[in-house]
Amino acid sequence: MLPRVLLLAVLLVVTAGVRAATPFPAMLERYYQDTALLNPLNAASWGDSEAGHDDVFPNDIGADYRAQARALAGKYQAELATYDRATLSATEQLSYDTLKWTLQAQADYDAQFFHLLPVNQFWSTPNAFAQLGSGKSTHPFESERNFRDFIGRAHGFSIWVDTAIANMQEGVARGIVQPRILMERVLPQLESSMSDDPARNIFFDPLAKLPAGLVPAAREKLVADYTAAIREIIIPSYQRLHAYIKNDYLPHCRETAGIGALSGGAKAYAAAVRLYTTTDLTPDEIHEIGLKEVARVRGEMAKVQAQVGFKGTLTEFLNSVATDPKFTPYTTDEQVLDGFRAIEARVMAKVPQFFGHLPRTQFEVRATEKFRAVSAAHEYQPGTADGSRPGAFYVPIPDVTKYRVLRMEDLFLHEAIPGHHFQISLTIENTGLPRFRRYGGNNAYIEGWALYTESLGKELGLFSDPYQYLGMLIGDMHRAVRLVVDTGIHAKGWTREQALVYAAEQEGGSPNEQKNVAETERYMAIPGQALSYKMGQLKIREVRARSEKQLGAKFSLPAFHDCILMEGALPLAVLDAHVQAWADQILKQ
Repeated sequence: MLPRVLLLAVLLVVTAGVRAATPFPAMLERYYQDTALLNPLNAASWGDSEAGHDDVFPNDIGADYRAQARALAGKYQAELATYDRATLSATEQLSYDTLKWTLQAQADYDAQFFHLLPVNQFWSTPNAFAQLGSGKSTHPFESERNFRDFIGRAHGFSIWVDTAIANMQEGVARGIVQPRILMERVLPQLESSMSDDPARNIFFDPLAKLPAGLVPAAREKLVADYTAAIREIIIPSYQRLHAYIKNDYLPHCRETAGIGALSGGAKAYAAAVRLYTTTDLTPDEIHEIGLKEVARVRGEMAKVQAQVGFKGTLTEFLNSVATDPKFTPYTTDEQVLDGFRAIEARVMAKVPQFFGHLPRTQFEVRATEKFRAVSAAHEYQPGTADGSRPGAFYVPIPDVTKYRVLRMEDLFLHEAIPGHHFQISLTIENTGLPRFRRYGGNNAYIEGWALYTESLGKELGLFSDPYQYLGMLIGDMHRAVRLVVDTGIHAKGWTREQALVYAAEQEGGSPNEQKNVAETERYMAIPGQALSYKMGQLKIREVRARSEKQLGAKFSLPAFHDCILMEGALPLAVLDAHVQAWADQILKQ
């Protein structure tokens, strides 16, 4: 069998001469297959192992990989241009527009210097690899082959680490480095994976559930080989990375917060903004939108303050809510999880009234693993279309006595039902879509949908408690603040401290409170990503209001939600045109 990198190169050569005579759906399927071959972890998360992805960990920051990605994007941009869009069906036109937009935005982003900043405290490949090896993520540990496949992934991760170190060395030489404080956060994240103690190192956990049926000799051999891989490949990789960051990289790290301070930073940020928002808006335009949204949400918060009879300023009200012990009632992790399960039951009783289609994929609420809970956010991990893995809502509980009840209802709506779980599950279950749309996506649509669903809370029987409604507004304010702070940090030269003070003024609490610190440092680590939530939400609100006005009595909320959800994660400009075409068709009836 050819090595995968060589196999992809052969695929590119073989298909390079294809003309538009190839049926459009066949071209889309080839694009999916080539993309899956280049991104095996994505393919594994989709439940797709047909191309033999299970033992691969891609070196996605390496020069060869990045050249392969450029070649793939260029090939399909050229091939897409050979089709006459006007001759395609309506859903094929959506595929055409989505692929054209995605290829260009990703290519613009990949051309920047982000590969020289391969490690941060929020989106961290070392953390993701540890989660992959925990036995509770997308890599299964159900057979001897699964264990041996992960040994293959360990070799790939070792190569990735060495490439990350080389890239950071190049970054140091070019003056393109991470903020010092982010890398200080990374060091303790790496340390548990450096431990030789099975009780402290998550990579040993799968050994507690070895596959049944192995004869003693085979079992002993598997344990010996897997343990050797941990001690001889995985642990040394984390040790090398930790030592380089601590001893060599940190002294060169910068004190500035935003990438605008770096050479080429303005261009890099513009590419990130375009990729994550799927718009052509400038950072300055988004900053102004954020300021207007902050003012709007403050007005809504003031109404809640009046409703509950709090005397004082809005900032004093938010600070009171942020520190009141009645909003931290839990004593065990399971109580928190049970609280979310109770919300699930209430929401599921109502959702059939609002959606024409409900997902088949099962759903679970889980606590985030302790090794990453301190720096993790609430998050959703998708299930698989074949039902082999449920969708999971992960709840970080680093200290249960500080877990705040105030935002539980809107967090569940966003991360779980009908937010990410409905949108992602309905998309991957929809076999009528080409696979690149079933399994692809963009943050502005995905996160915009999830944020939009928070506004459905009252209709779904939630937010009867004004403080839970305030929790939703706090969440909405948080996303509005992101527009201001992310652009402030990366385009307007804000310091970390300026961002912390602004967030605290709008959201309550103190500037140095953990939530403000973690979020601000998240924006520093992933420029532009946090803009996607509010920009997507505003677009979905906009097209819903427009459709309600245009359709009047003909408007159906379940039909509108189906229109949004059943074509997959479209770029916002493509989504706008799609919803307008849907409304026009109804008006013709």
